[in-house]
Amino acid sequence: MSALHELLRRAVAQPDTLHWQSWAALAPGPSLVVMGAVHGNEVCGAHAIVRAIDALAQGRLQLLRGRLTLVPVANPLAFAQNTREGERNLNRRFLPQPAPQDYEDRITHQLAPLLAQHDVLLDLHSFHTPGEPFAMVGPRNNSGAREPFARAAEEMALARALGAPQVVEGWLEVYDRAALARGAVPDDDGIGTNEYMRSQGGYAVTLECGQHEDPAAIDVAEHALHGALALLGMAQVPAPARFDGPAARLDDVVLRQSPDDRLVRDWHSFDTVQAGDVVGVRADGTPVRAARDGCVLFPHPEADVGQEWFYLAVPEQA
Repeated sequence: MSALHELLRRAVAQPDTLHWQSWAALAPGPSLVVMGAVHGNEVCGAHAIVRAIDALAQGRLQLLRGRLTLVPVANPLAFAQNTREGERNLNRRFLPQPAPQDYEDRITHQLAPLLAQHDVLLDLHSFHTPGEPFAMVGPRNNSGAREPFARAAEEMALARALGAPQVVEGWLEVYDRAALARGAVPDDDGIGTNEYMRSQGGYAVTLECGQHEDPAAIDVAEHALHGALALLGMAQVPAPARFDGPAARLDDVVLRQSPDDRLVRDWHSFDTVQAGDVVGVRADGTPVRAARDGCVLFPHPEADVGQEWFYLAVPEQA
């Protein structure tokens, strides 16, 4: 059995055990951790990572400097079930708890110290509807109380090196706005793997590699891993083309209020909208319009009531 199939088999057979592998070169350098299947039905990262593990084991890929840790399946229970979550969303409230209450709490208790031991995180995901891959970064440098950060330039450089044709900024700010729309006070629910990594002094990029079922998403994830290694000078690998265009910034999030709310068309991420365009219709017939020129992101026509129905993004201003 190949290393690829064996690692994925173990993830399914042993959902209470996390498996990862680390390599350290003799020459000093950055420490990079790459994770797949934080959401169990987003499998492209898992397959790309086990390809890299196999290449390292067979000598086709050699680490030149620094330390590399590969976590093919970050949520084994959700992966075994082929569901987004095990008992809850691992990429929300990603903070180690003194007394873990659920499966994802227990996984976080193992993953959080691992992330804190590294400088850089690449988190490989996919999305529900068709669309182009894109990288997601965090805030610009700031000393605010919510998400202070000082490594935005390094993070953006990584996002641009992954081969995706778009970069998106501003996750936590807009997620907090979704909490307010639900009538809640923004709290730790918006903290995911990337936000936790930044809180520990590192930096992180999420790459959305394509639609869940698209086999090409595995190649996107593999090319992104190579792009990260090449940018950081950790291995001699072919690097994907750098993205040099303007980033987009998340501007708004719209929640589904009723199971009868419907999107007016088969939206894909980065489909453009003009101010006033109707994106969806509420159960009572009220149109939901784009407030500004921009594009749709993460459309989810079957979102649960009270969850994110779609996001809107606008071109970033320098």
